[in-house]
Amino acid sequence: MTVTGIDFVALQVRDLEKAAGFYETRLGLKRAPGPPHAVVFATEPIAFAVREPLPGVDLPERPGAGVALWLKADDAQRLHDELQAAGVPIVTPPVDGPFGRTFSFAGPEGYVITIHDR
Repeated sequence: MTVTGIDFVALQVRDLEKAAGFYETRLGLKRAPGPPHAVVFATEPIAFAVREPLPGVDLPERPGAGVALWLKADDAQRLHDELQAAGVPIVTPPVDGPFGRTFSFAGPEGYVITIHDR
């Protein structure tokens, strides 16, 4: 048996509806069918979700420290400007690099997410 790659990514969150609402309103993600303890978004080629913590998981103050999560957008600069105007913490300002325009922000649970447009 061989692992062939990442197939699903889920962030464990304290407030499921608040986190889901953020990704819907701020990133424009659309909900897809999923289990009651999670909100799955219609992202391709890899599904992305937010979910209630697994049993026995006590989320730290900064969940996801050490994990690099990148999401692709059509227009990273425009998304950056919208997030900044909405008061979303920008961790790394936009720069141009091998992945196009790139920046990082902190989501409602403290996860740092990098956006790129190439």
